[in-house]
Amino acid sequence: MKNHKTLENLEITLATSYALALKTQNYHWNVVGANFKPLHELFGSQYEEISDAIDEIAERIRTLGSKVEGTFENFSKVSLIKNGDKNLNSQAMLKDLISSHEALINFMKKAIKIAQDEEDEATADMFIGRIEAHEKANWMLVSSLS
Repeated sequence: MKNHKTLENLEITLATSYALALKTQNYHWNVVGANFKPLHELFGSQYEEISDAIDEIAERIRTLGSKVEGTFENFSKVSLIKNGDKNLNSQAMLKDLISSHEALINFMKKAIKIAQDEEDEATADMFIGRIEAHEKANWMLVSSLS
């Protein structure tokens, strides 16, 4: 297949995005403390944005002619990040989400070059758009730290 490495990178991006959406939703449900309301709302808007992007990523995989391995088992095996911990305090939740976004951003920066090497500018553009979204999310999370 022409875009073999790009497809692998899309699968990793999909799995990691799914894990990040689930982690963010977990923290949305379980955050407590003085900043509950703004963090609850921030986490809610962020998991919704990531959830919307998941479909775009999966559809790109299909566009390139591959089937999507959309199972929890596969996502947990392929994801770059660990599961969230519902018992973290709000500051630890923020730090965990920041490091998770950073891991995905760093991965996609490398994936852009591979997509371009495989002459897949559409996927490279999608990675660029996702990086922009994760950088904005990260900025909001960092700005929320005490």
